[in-house]
Amino acid sequence: MSFNETLHLRKMTVELASPVRYTLPFQDASLQVNDWLGQRVALKFNGVIHCVHCDRLTRKSFNQGYCYPCFIRLAQCDKCIVSPEKCHYHEGTCREPEWGEQHCMRRHYVYLANSSGVKVGITREENIPSRWIDQGAVQALPMLAVDSRYQSGLAEVVFKGHVADKTNWRVMLKGDISPQPLKTRRDELLDACRAELLQLQERFGLQAIQEVAAAEAVDIEYPVLQYPSKIVSHNLDKTPLVEGVLQGIKGQYLIMDTGVFNVRKFGGYEVDLTVT
Repeated sequence: MSFNETLHLRKMTVELASPVRYTLPFQDASLQVNDWLGQRVALKFNGVIHCVHCDRLTRKSFNQGYCYPCFIRLAQCDKCIVSPEKCHYHEGTCREPEWGEQHCMRRHYVYLANSSGVKVGITREENIPSRWIDQGAVQALPMLAVDSRYQSGLAEVVFKGHVADKTNWRVMLKGDISPQPLKTRRDELLDACRAELLQLQERFGLQAIQEVAAAEAVDIEYPVLQYPSKIVSHNLDKTPLVEGVLQGIKGQYLIMDTGVFNVRKFGGYEVDLTVT
């Protein structure tokens, strides 16, 4: 296929399949990114950035696509999104209480994922499995179901004393990730953290924080022809033309023979996209 259009970048949408199916939003449709494997892809930044929330023009992008006014105003850009244990909704200081009620005061899961090794993470129920795919995990397994984002953050802090909570994106993109016995690791972590988890249940209620004992691990395969041996990261702010043969897609990255490109990081950037 060949393609030549101007578009505002947005994070790729994903569908769990074997391998994962990636699409890139474009006007009222979407582009099938998997179809570009083996073809030359060029993205030319034309200097225009639109906020991914309000669509206003901005000279600089914050937090993966927001203008500065949205960055300092929106609840989805607050510090508690990265560190949910710092949620301050209960203090009456949430930037957007209605947004918090819709997105944070609902079922979340604390999970284990194998992305660059085993890590702990949290996500809303409706973001399973897309959250795992966005992180480039090759395996994932829910551990706890909780009633709010705040509770999931507190539980994550408990587990962080025993397991990593970050993905090493460079290791993840090299693709040499060994399978891990996630069920065994889950059981070990739950046993090691039993006392702290009981304290959370006493604080919020037994039904608010529950183990997901029947959950099965999910294996995830990505559309990759060849993984890079050395990671070189493309940056549109430094080099406005990114091009190369697409060798794979993992997480939110395009893996080219010239380097890797994080699509989500440059949300709102207006680019001329060519596929030949």
